[in-house]
Amino acid sequence: MGKDVIIALDFPSKEKAMDFLELFGEKRPFVKVGMELFYAEGPQLVRELKERGHKIFLDLKLHDIPNTVKSTMAVLSRLNVDICNLHAGGTANMMKAALEGLTRPDGTRPLLIAVTQLTSTDQESMERDLLIREPIGKVVMHYALRAKESGLDGVVCSPLEAGRVHEVCGKDFLTVTPGVRFEGNDVSDQKRVMTPAAAREAGADYIVLGRPITRAEDPLAAYERCLNDFVG
Repeated sequence: MGKDVIIALDFPSKEKAMDFLELFGEKRPFVKVGMELFYAEGPQLVRELKERGHKIFLDLKLHDIPNTVKSTMAVLSRLNVDICNLHAGGTANMMKAALEGLTRPDGTRPLLIAVTQLTSTDQESMERDLLIREPIGKVVMHYALRAKESGLDGVVCSPLEAGRVHEVCGKDFLTVTPGVRFEGNDVSDQKRVMTPAAAREAGADYIVLGRPITRAEDPLAAYERCLNDFVG
């Protein structure tokens, strides 16, 4: 899987998500199904998106005791998505259990990546709310390294940290980066952001955009601009 742009389908219903995708004609962009849409419509929507030909990042951010995460990943594996994720903060034991559950009897599985720190988290809130006093960059690298040691394929991180993750974990360890905005976009609740072109230069493998595309006046044009800026 090479560099790509993933569109976050942050919609409250299947109807709205499908209406949006119709704007793309025959194109089948890589899409992210997050908690809002998955909880509203369930696994059948994921199956329908796969039947349409979309690659899918199923963004449910599992975080529970290892046995629960293992059994849940076994269920998600049957949806045949391309990427699943969990929180690295659940510890190495949870990540290893997730990998075991995700792996099918024939040895195949979706890619599994770990969330390091959310792009809405900054140093101040991490210290205040999580009582983590280390620099946020150091925390992200530690989580990334633990994910790699646990057998995962990559991490979700800010594009600001993508290059350093590759230095610490190797060029083949994937970086999936939300917190990407076009120049002049409202960053809303995101704290650590970059433009698509800057994310490319920083070494991100995948960038995830929601509102800059889904709420654009011309979503297809915004998507194609993003592809051009990031993939070239």
